[in-house]
Parts: sequence; structure tokens; C-alpha cells
Amino acid sequence: MLHSGHVAFFEEASQYGDLYVGIGSDKTICDLKARKPINTDAERLYMVKALRMVKDAWINRGNGVLDFVDEIRELNPDIFFVNSDGHSPLKEKLCRELKIEYIISKRIPYAGLPVRSTTALRQECRIPYRLDIAGGWLDQPFVSEYCPGPVLTVSIEPDFEFNDRSGMATSSRKKAIELWHTDIPEGEREKMAKILFCYENPPGGPYVSGSQDALGIVLPGLNRLHYSGSYWPDTIDTVSDTELLKWIEARIWLIPLFPRQATCDILADKKVTAEGARLLSKAADDCWQAILSKDAIAWGKAFSASFDAQISMFPNMVSPEIMDVMEDYKSKTLGWKITGAGGGGYCVFVGEEPVKNAIQIKIRR
Repeated sequence: MLHSGHVAFFEEASQYGDLYVGIGSDKTICDLKARKPINTDAERLYMVKALRMVKDAWINRGNGVLDFVDEIRELNPDIFFVNSDGHSPLKEKLCRELKIEYIISKRIPYAGLPVRSTTALRQECRIPYRLDIAGGWLDQPFVSEYCPGPVLTVSIEPDFEFNDRSGMATSSRKKAIELWHTDIPEGEREKMAKILFCYENPPGGPYVSGSQDALGIVLPGLNRLHYSGSYWPDTIDTVSDTELLKWIEARIWLIPLFPRQATCDILADKKVTAEGARLLSKAADDCWQAILSKDAIAWGKAFSASFDAQISMFPNMVSPEIMDVMEDYKSKTLGWKITGAGGGGYCVFVGEEPVKNAIQIKIRR
């Protein structure tokens, strides 16, 4: 969907010199976003090439986040220019290796025109995403049977189109869209979450998705879901205080990684133990208390402790590439983890100071 935001982006980029544009193929967009583009790559290429500030354009031959590697090596440009949504540490690292200057757009709209994004223009669907704050995996009975404990989630407004397989409950959200199309219907929220959970997990399936995904999507605000060896929590505590939610939003920073690979088996090599479950439960409880007290330092410490407990039991959640990205930010933040059950998606940081090139969320009220 070509719009004035794209044109302003191209105009900003063209101030640095001759502008060449690489376009994601239809297959790349399907792989990253789990949806077809509204306009085909051929149509998008035609429109972009027609713009006066574009020197030349092409459809990138590769796939994934770095679908342009062959083209950038062939062109050998002075500058690689992206917008904030398109930023990735992997792109930045590649540019460092190739000695190409890496610049992120300031996203300045043309004078008098509103800020535009494809996500906003497509925004017919109001169904939220889910961000797991701490305790993830305790919604699986094979973990919480060792030690009961909470999973903390927040419901995230769809202001940004998170990549598929990114740990933001995108699979559950797709099921919610199948059920309800554009928004969660009126009614008792926990009941709606049960409907979504049952719809996603029909009898006889090989794996039961954790209920924190359905609950995290449907229940607004911050939620503490306490599990004791069953698929559904025995208690749910919800915080909807506006000031506290604003406090949380101001301290969560997401850095894009890459979608989880389809071949990634998070459950392989798992080492679920009573001690691991206990540490995960304690860290989630500590997170809850720190957030309620608005103690960012304690929250960051517990946030990281929850992540450490997760990867001690599920080592395939991370890879050397993920840990390298995380290492770059640890000294500047208070705590860290990755979204969801892992294997890709986003690094999530807790910090009082802005994190360069990070995305911030808005919690559903």
C-alpha cells in the first residue's frame, strides 16, 4: 500500500544521494507477516520505480529479514537507510561488516500531512497481541506441576504489525481473527478467552498451546495468571490502573530479532526440574511485586531472573545470535528477555532510559 509516509521516507533518503530501493518479494512478506501483501511485488515495483526521487528499484532475491544481502553486496552503497519499523540489529551488523553507514529515518511527514503507516491504514482489526512479562512456561502443566506460580502478561494494542512466529501470541491472534474477525466481542472476558483457547486446541492435537496466549490477548491491562498444574489458571488478578500501565509502557523496549524458524523445536533438549520451576515462579512473583511498587531496578532484576530460569529448562529458546544482540544492550538496561517461548521475535528490555532504535508498546486499557 503506497502512501504519503513512503514518499516522505524516500524523499528523506534521497537527500543523502542517489536512491536505490529494494522491495520485499510476495513470498518474503508472507513468511514474515503470515499474510499476503495487498499489492503484488510487481505492482509495488512499478509504483516505486515511477517516483521521481528513486534512481532505481528491484525485488530482493533473498528471503527473511536480510532478503537484500546479494543486492547490497553488488551495489556496495555508501549508506543503508531504513525506517524505525524496519530497523534490525542484524541489518546494522551487516552494514558494519560491509563498512556501509547505517541511518534510521526520522519519519518526518510532508508539511501539513499526517504521519502514515501501512499498519495504521490496514487497521481494521482491533484484536490485540500479547506480551509475556514473566513466568512463561508455567501455563504448561508439565512445568507448574513441579511448582505452582504466576505468568504475567499484558495485552498489546495492534499499533504495530508484529512479525509472525515472534512470540507475541501471533498464532492465537490468528485464531481469534478466524473467530471474531475484527475485534473481541462484548461479554465476560474470561469466558471469551476460554472460547479462544478451546478453538485453538481442538481435541486430539499433538500439543496444547498455553492458555496465557488466549488470556493475554483477551484480558486488557496487566494480568497475573496463577497456575497449579493445570491448563487454566486457578486465579487471575488484573491491574487496569492507568498510571501504572503508563509507567510500564515507558519502561519496556523491544528490539526486533527475526521470526522463529519453522524448524525450531523449543521443546527438544528440555530439562524441566523442580528447582527450575521454583526459580521461575519466584522470579515472576518478584516481578509482580516490583511492578506494583514501581521499582524499576527490582523489576529488571526479576525480569532477567525469569528469563534465566526459562532458558535453564528450555535451552533451545535462544541461539548465539540472539545472545549477541542481547549482550549489546545489557549494560544500558535493567533487565532482559525475549518475547514468548523464544527462538526469535524480539528482545525485550526494561529500562528507565530510552533504548536506541527500540519499539515501544501500548497496553490495551
